[in-house]
Amino acid sequence: MKKALLLFIILLSPLSLTSYTGADRILVNMDYAQADHLKAYGLAYWALEKGINVEWLLNFRGGSFLMEYSVPLVEEARVRGVSFEVIGQAKVSEIHNRIEEENMEAIVLEKAPKIAVYIPPSQEAWDDAVRLALDYAEIPYEILWDREVLEGRLAEYDWLHLHHEDFTGQYGKFYASYRNAPWYIQMQKVNEQMASELGFTKVSELKKAVARRIYEYVKRGGFLFAMCSAPETLDIALAAAGVDIVPPLFDGDPVDSDYQSRLDFSRTFAFENFHLEINPLIYAFSDIDTTPESLKGIKGAEADSFTLFEFSAKYDPVPTMLTQNHTPAIKGFLGQTTGFRKELIKKSVVILGEVKGTDEVKYIHGNLGKGTFTFYGGHDPEDYMHLVGDPPTDLTLHKNSPGYRLILNNILFPAAKKEKMRT
Repeated sequence: MKKALLLFIILLSPLSLTSYTGADRILVNMDYAQADHLKAYGLAYWALEKGINVEWLLNFRGGSFLMEYSVPLVEEARVRGVSFEVIGQAKVSEIHNRIEEENMEAIVLEKAPKIAVYIPPSQEAWDDAVRLALDYAEIPYEILWDREVLEGRLAEYDWLHLHHEDFTGQYGKFYASYRNAPWYIQMQKVNEQMASELGFTKVSELKKAVARRIYEYVKRGGFLFAMCSAPETLDIALAAAGVDIVPPLFDGDPVDSDYQSRLDFSRTFAFENFHLEINPLIYAFSDIDTTPESLKGIKGAEADSFTLFEFSAKYDPVPTMLTQNHTPAIKGFLGQTTGFRKELIKKSVVILGEVKGTDEVKYIHGNLGKGTFTFYGGHDPEDYMHLVGDPPTDLTLHKNSPGYRLILNNILFPAAKKEKMRT
């Protein structure tokens, strides 16, 4: 009798009932009610890995996720501390009807993208915001560097991330301040050794070759996401193909006297008509970067905030996906490349976020061939002025970071069903 009563109680529990209807869904809300926005992206990725149907509800409650119900999914959400609701078919229909009538769209996510992070094998003196986000959200990724890129390994991945990288071969232009630091000496040694092993006489020539492979990867259909100094130095390296722009302090021979006039902006992803800074003692690569203006009067994260643009979810789903958030205002943060000067951005590039009242653009996106690129200025969305040697940001203290959400939007973007990708 007791066993029968216990079975009756179990069958009547909400969890058991919903598991038998076959029509219920898990709604992972992404508005202010979400306990952990960053872990929610990891849950969506986990669901895709398990073959669970996932819809990304653009502009609905901050870009919520609607997932096929399963007991393992519910358990996983609870373990990760992600807020969710179990909803029936009537509520699902109500949500879809609202999406049809308003500036919203339901995007089907098809598969968990395979992710690569470009990073040197030596220990760096700074952290990478994207790796922090991936680790915290429990999203798997693999690491590669110059050898793997030149061996053609990029073709194995859907999504590639570049962060605090210098594709010009000038070691981040840290010479003036850190040339005697052990990490700087080690960085130079590792780069020179890799260039030699791969048959290049100079690090700058190796980096140009790597930049070109990355360009070709995107053109063939890859998704590229780059932050901090990577967007600026990548385009400089591409524009300077066949031109020596590196001072003798770094490579032993002088720059070409006509280096500026020989830059080819048709080779770049996002920037054009920029001017290089070749003084090795000046901590800048070009006039693309807005950092000098930001440092003139350091205002702080709130005063330096940038604003996301609002797009039509039905007609511009790509930029809409990339800007999903629970707030349109994102705290500002500096970096080796803090932001991008608007006048130097190609007209074909879509501006996703900018600092109002200034010439500073913080977040951009564009197409190249069959692929796309997204560039994000600054180093760490939750550390306004992250200095060399500072400890990594503890994301358990920033579970609802809007700035980090922009990074994770890019992680799921390649999973979207291609027929919806009207740009």
